[in-house]
Amino acid sequence: MNRSPLTTTENRNYRLGFWLAIGAAFGFSAKAIFVKLAYLVPPAVDGLPHVDAITLLALRMAFAAPAFGIAALQTKSAGALSGRQWAALVVVGLAGYYGASLFDFWGLMFISAGLERLILFTYPTLTVLLGVVFFAKRLTGREILALVLTYAGIAAAFAHDLNLAADTRTVWTGAALVFASSLSYAVYLSGGGQLIARLGSGRFTALAMAVATAATFLHYLVARPWDEVFRQPWPIYALAAGMALISTVIPVFMQSAAIKAIGAGRASMVGMIGPLATILLGWLLLDESVSAWQLGGSAFVILGVLLVVRR
Repeated sequence: MNRSPLTTTENRNYRLGFWLAIGAAFGFSAKAIFVKLAYLVPPAVDGLPHVDAITLLALRMAFAAPAFGIAALQTKSAGALSGRQWAALVVVGLAGYYGASLFDFWGLMFISAGLERLILFTYPTLTVLLGVVFFAKRLTGREILALVLTYAGIAAAFAHDLNLAADTRTVWTGAALVFASSLSYAVYLSGGGQLIARLGSGRFTALAMAVATAATFLHYLVARPWDEVFRQPWPIYALAAGMALISTVIPVFMQSAAIKAIGAGRASMVGMIGPLATILLGWLLLDESVSAWQLGGSAFVILGVLLVVRR
């Protein structure tokens, strides 16, 4: 049976879906660039320290909160959650939007944006490994090959950063922190699957973000003087707002629209350009070096994750 050709409108929507997926990938990839640029901003007042990870994360959450708050209000008519569902929501919210973000922001104090994005990109393979460890799943040949390719690529990119570092301990520290971020996000994905099925993706995302925002603000109040967030130089606020808008809110909606237009599988495939986008932006905006080792490692990581995603 022959399939009918796409209409002009369907063709236009299909192309738009791919462009939306590309835009979402670049938006998510730019997050590390915003963080690295913020760390370079000098303090507004002598004696005030440079902005740190928890302050920057608190500002990002504050700027992004209204959009997710509106999404939460739109689901207020939904049924009430059970105590067990709230407990699970708190755990995955802390692991995902709070823990993963905080480890990531800490790690970016030590390593390049390009290496950070490659390490973060291991979360699909970590999700597979969590299934093996906690749910007695068995690895397939395709998954074993994906693991080998992914971590060989990480090793190549890691060697690139080690060769450039004046102090190799900082690279090891940053890589470990970002790997902890990727692991936290894998825990979030593994634990959030059943909740998304019960609550819906919109409600789940809004509530998980609310949990993470509350945890971030509490952490900030414990760790930093409460008024320090109001005494940052204006570029910090601009970068935090840009990170919340360009690298959080807008790409979330662009990705949703892309999935609707071209399907989740194709949208995920387009998202594979993320590490290369970060390397390109880091080269253009942060003067980070690019080598054959880094590009080769990126190719291995993308291929490995592609094998897992296509499963």
